[in-house]
Amino acid sequence: MVQITKDAAYDAASPHDFPAMLEPSRYGRRTEAFDRIIALSSDHFWDPRDARYIDFATPFDMGAVQMMPDEFFPFFLTKLGESLTPEQKILYVSESMRWGVSSVLHGEQGALALSASLCHILKDASAQEYAANQTREEARHVTAFSAYIKVRWGTPLAAGPTLVALLNEIVQAGEVYKKIVGMQMLVEGLAMGAFATFYKKCADPLLVKLSQLVMTDEAFHHKFGKMWADRTIPKLSHEEHHAVEDWAVRCFQTLLFNLIAPEQMKPVYAAVGIDWQEAQAQVTEAFTDEHRRQQMKGSANIFRVLIKTLLTAGIITERTRAFYAMYVDMEELEAESEAMVGDAIAEDGLRYLKVINAADATRSWLAAG
Repeated sequence: MVQITKDAAYDAASPHDFPAMLEPSRYGRRTEAFDRIIALSSDHFWDPRDARYIDFATPFDMGAVQMMPDEFFPFFLTKLGESLTPEQKILYVSESMRWGVSSVLHGEQGALALSASLCHILKDASAQEYAANQTREEARHVTAFSAYIKVRWGTPLAAGPTLVALLNEIVQAGEVYKKIVGMQMLVEGLAMGAFATFYKKCADPLLVKLSQLVMTDEAFHHKFGKMWADRTIPKLSHEEHHAVEDWAVRCFQTLLFNLIAPEQMKPVYAAVGIDWQEAQAQVTEAFTDEHRRQQMKGSANIFRVLIKTLLTAGIITERTRAFYAMYVDMEELEAESEAMVGDAIAEDGLRYLKVINAADATRSWLAAG
């Protein structure tokens, strides 16, 4: 394990070297890099157990209303997909969403564990405090998505083997760059794209509100990764940049080609009486690279968001540009602003939270008086 540390704010110990965290000189090391986003953590506080923030009793008729449009499901391009009755389509979409939201829940659990693991190794007091704050925020996401799944489906579905393997590798990695690129940039970027899509397209008002609330936190988590990139990427040697770039490609490929494959979603196909292997064969034939390119033209497409995240961070070079260019117009991405999908949604959510939290602060002040 070799750390790539180009800025004191990200100096780290080995996860197996706790005595390094007890060195007297370490306690005096504190950059100002993260003070602002730490101070703003109270602005995006919300409590998933408090109905003033989100009411999990919000009704939605799961058996009568299709949660998401057909365009989000490659299976509907196949003959098997076309053969479903209207009732089966609603069930398929519902179970697909159950699987997808369960995957989000597992991802949030991974982010919780990863943030906690950063607390174990980051030497800078400000970076460590930020990681502790994020751990708390990821914990409320786990609570919130657990509550949502319970009221809509009862129980979550197990994580697909690809997601399990990737999250395990990222969380267990000792290298800070693998943790930040893998989780803070790619998995968090994927989540922002998914939440923006849910917010704009989902028919369930409860998931719409939940997505916005989570995005108010995730926007700050993404900033932490972007700050690492700004302070690190320009200072890398060629060999170090290659290591970071190759790790990003590996994570991206894993997500792109496996995340929503029928093999990963066996319970979904079983729920509508379809053999997942037959579905996999038909989806592979029907959902071509051209379909992927068309989908990635949407600003909220999760994989387009990931590529833009890597591009704006300076991680993509000519070595790997051609790979990403198979799916998106790289010149078009470069011409866009650095604003990420979901930023505006998160800003609206922050205004919503400030009203509730300001009222709480007023009540506390009056009670104290």
